[in-house]
Amino acid sequence: MKVAFIGLGRMGEVMARRLLEGGHEVGVYNRTAAKLKPLTDAGAKAVDSIKAAANFGDAVFTMVSDDAAALEVVGQAGGLKDSLPKGGVHICAGTHSVAAIQKLNAIHGEVGQILIASPMLGRPEVVAAGQAGIVVGGPPEAVARLRSLFTAIAPRVIDAGAEPAGAAVIKIANNFVLGCAIEALGEGFSLVRKYGVAPETFYSVLTDGLFNCWAYKTYGKFIADQKYLPAGQRAVNGLKDANLALAAGEAAGVPLPSGNVWRDRLVGAVAHGEGEHDWAVMAHDQARASGLVSGRACALPSRERATQRFNNKDG
Repeated sequence: MKVAFIGLGRMGEVMARRLLEGGHEVGVYNRTAAKLKPLTDAGAKAVDSIKAAANFGDAVFTMVSDDAAALEVVGQAGGLKDSLPKGGVHICAGTHSVAAIQKLNAIHGEVGQILIASPMLGRPEVVAAGQAGIVVGGPPEAVARLRSLFTAIAPRVIDAGAEPAGAAVIKIANNFVLGCAIEALGEGFSLVRKYGVAPETFYSVLTDGLFNCWAYKTYGKFIADQKYLPAGQRAVNGLKDANLALAAGEAAGVPLPSGNVWRDRLVGAVAHGEGEHDWAVMAHDQARASGLVSGRACALPSRERATQRFNNKDG
């Protein structure tokens, strides 16, 4: 298939590359032209405008940072609303609020266009390795026709139903559960450290027992090693996800008390200058609150430095 891709940040570049590797013809557009080169070197075709992307092929993906950016790509003069043909398909792949996806769906529907929401389940490196999932919500006939695009990006395609908002809320709820799990890990590690237990011991207890799964192994290791850079999911993006979950809960009348704790830990981390760290850095904010450390999280502490911090408990 021919497909265009708008938004080539860390996740967008990986997704576009997966499409190329899957044998699709991909046109790429990004406001920062320098981000095009790695993909054009791999066989993608550069397009010079949103309008050109909208008319490149069978559909156009967007992977942009937030709701405002998605609404701008669609609603600005020469944007997707103006440029997609009737029946054209916008595949919105970012993590967006339920309200924004509903608004985008209405905008496209007014002019006979189709919206499919397709948020990713997995960090960029997981997507690159072909081990991620993709949640797809939209008109079934359009989803079926474009299915080869989704399977090229991720082997696990989750059908969220005919409404794009269904895919958005699944992604938000998934991030909510994961974020709260990481926050709870931070509390658990702080508790055992306060009593002089080596974090490696607690990590083994968790991952060799009830919590023997990717999420606890990956994030538990980050926390045990106090290694929060380089970031997979940045703390600032985790904070965005927390706010999306709380907003969705408020709109539907669903209390999410754990979400408030998750959000507050991320607020604390960002306030201490750790917004670009991995969102597991919320465990460092918990350690600060517990009197175990002071100051910002280090980028790549050595094993000796990490052990010294754990044993001395004085940061």
